[in-house]
Amino acid sequence: MAAALRIGTRGSALALVQAHAMAAALEALGRPVELVTIETSGDRASRGAARTDRSEASGGDKARFVKEIEAALLAGEVDLAVHSAKDVPGELPDGLAIVGVPGREDARDALCLAPHIARAGGARAALDALPEGAVVGTASPRRRAQLLAARPDLDVRELRGNVDTRLGRLAEGNLDAALLAVAGLSRLGRAGAGVPLAVTAAVPAAGQGCLALEARADDTATAALAQRLTDPAAATALAAERALVVALGADCHTPVGAHATIAGGAVSIESFVGAPDGSTWIRDTASGAADDPEAAGRAAAERLVAAGAEAILAAARA
Repeated sequence: MAAALRIGTRGSALALVQAHAMAAALEALGRPVELVTIETSGDRASRGAARTDRSEASGGDKARFVKEIEAALLAGEVDLAVHSAKDVPGELPDGLAIVGVPGREDARDALCLAPHIARAGGARAALDALPEGAVVGTASPRRRAQLLAARPDLDVRELRGNVDTRLGRLAEGNLDAALLAVAGLSRLGRAGAGVPLAVTAAVPAAGQGCLALEARADDTATAALAQRLTDPAAATALAAERALVVALGADCHTPVGAHATIAGGAVSIESFVGAPDGSTWIRDTASGAADDPEAAGRAAAERLVAAGAEAILAAARA
């Protein structure tokens, strides 16, 4: 019998659901699997413990949810990592590669209403129907920028934690609404907690709804297994979105959204760049050849830069 394939994963409820799904798929292919739970610096910062520097205390760089797992890959302690693709930085460490992208969940953001707002009946689940000055929770600069671009009157407040923590805060009544990823709600069996917003109303984060399977670049056997779980359309879309983000130099502090769809041999990319206060923003739709999604993503980024994205992002970073 083949040795068990060691899958590295975070220990959060959502990460474990995702890892177990990939483990089941691999076992269905006849490969035994062992899950290895790895605590990341992002997990420690999220629960308020062991904050060793300003970047962790403020949410940190994007790698905070993957770097310890990537270190385990490079050390040969695990063979495959299962990540939420939106957590994976655009530039991977030397020696690692994304070797698989399974079918994508719904990539949209969901508007979740507090019980007192839902009971009032005056607010359907749409941004334009929220009461004047409604308090909306999110920790995402991208969501904040799009909320305020659409509704400058909203009071957008910090809301961190896992899905259940954020829904719990919403239920307490101190917030009127919150934005969460549809994919996370669905994977945790909480799809009814929110209503998806159109991509044109809230452009998702690059990779939202996708899983990224990461392995050592020279591990051809693991890559071959991961490819058997890969959905070509999801992999193409993710490649285009990641290329756009890399070309803009975006990170987790950058109010950038990118969502790609594939149809008829073409990749269409909806994108957003905005100031954190919603005062200035750019939306664009670009298309390119699906057989070269990275080039399509870079071209979409060039359009944003031509429209003034660099100045907006520079101000957001200041």
